[in-house]
Amino acid sequence: MDFTNHPCFNSEVRHTAGRIHLPVAKGCNIQCNFCNRKYDCVNENRPGVCSAVLSPAQAAAYLDAALEKIPHIAVVGIAGPGDPFANPDETLKTLRLVRERCPEKILCLATNGLGLPDYIDQIAEMNISHVTITVNAIDPGIGAKIYAWVRFGPKVYRGLDGARLLLQRQTESIKLLKEKNITVKINTVIIPGVNDNHAAEVAAYTARLGADIQNCMPMVHTEGSAFEHIPPDSMENIRAQRILAGKHIPQMSHCARCRADAAGFIGNENSAETQTLLAESALVKATKEKPYVAAVSMEGLFVNRHLGDAPGVWIYGLENGAAILREQRPAPAPGLGDARWEALADTLADCCALLVNRCGENPKKILEERGLPVVTAEGLIAEIALPIMEGKTIPKIFSVSAAPYGAGASCNGKGMGCGS
Repeated sequence: MDFTNHPCFNSEVRHTAGRIHLPVAKGCNIQCNFCNRKYDCVNENRPGVCSAVLSPAQAAAYLDAALEKIPHIAVVGIAGPGDPFANPDETLKTLRLVRERCPEKILCLATNGLGLPDYIDQIAEMNISHVTITVNAIDPGIGAKIYAWVRFGPKVYRGLDGARLLLQRQTESIKLLKEKNITVKINTVIIPGVNDNHAAEVAAYTARLGADIQNCMPMVHTEGSAFEHIPPDSMENIRAQRILAGKHIPQMSHCARCRADAAGFIGNENSAETQTLLAESALVKATKEKPYVAAVSMEGLFVNRHLGDAPGVWIYGLENGAAILREQRPAPAPGLGDARWEALADTLADCCALLVNRCGENPKKILEERGLPVVTAEGLIAEIALPIMEGKTIPKIFSVSAAPYGAGASCNGKGMGCGS
């Protein structure tokens, strides 16, 4: 494996070696005041944006298809749309699948560094050679202006406390990565009036920790963010910041501020063909092994029940171009903890999707790890199940936000998700 064949770290190969980002990291553990993540805008080319969020299995299938269309891809990375270590299970499973399929590809990650230290051994074991850490401030007073909150474990930190914690974890991350001989790039977002004269201090600090290169990049003006009133800095000042920072650490100057689903050469927009592959990979679809769609329902006609409150599951199959009710299967009884959802996954092993009106994060995570996508929806089961079985997009009229968990009629929970 030629580690110099990474276009972000070696500008000489950016026109011959491409990269692909797999958008599997949905959540984020910090809130930057310049960020407003949107998952479905194809016209925005900036970090935090992608056209679809994929499961690890979907990402692996997408990669297989993309490599047939873009043979010059040398690097496979995860860079959002959230943070890879706010979603460590999805991130690590995806990387393992990629490593199994493509042992010759360079693997890399882009992260804020908050959650990375807990996974350093797995990162090294999978031969991830390059990691980008976004460090926007080493002065907590400046950091407190940039970050609205930092979530670490069960607690949310704000102001100086959040900025100090983030810097502490970023410092630890860089040290650990360098102990594992992993190349580290520092991204620093330059924000006028906030940290626009701070990049050299970030450079000196991270260079002492062993970081290899820095990318000083202008803030992208993003509507809906707390900093939407701040215009991007001028390229003259960015260049001036790079000159000062370059006295401490080599500078990257060819960054294109890639989307979380970027594919191809740096600086080129995603092709229509690639976007189609991504959209197709994101679809839940029936297969020969999994021809059915399951649903939780009050009466077997509508998706209108909370998963935790469902005593049974209704099974639909495809017959003469229509979704037809085939049977009802009992659901495992409450009180089993995580084993309840493991048992449900076994019960629905021949189903390609489970339709719910509401579902807690814990069962959703367990079921999807077992290969059963959970689709939150509302409406006639037959009308929602049919496009799934045909490999088509569910009409938006049936979509329901996965937000409040709520509690079913016989549920003893407190609206914090299904844990029993």
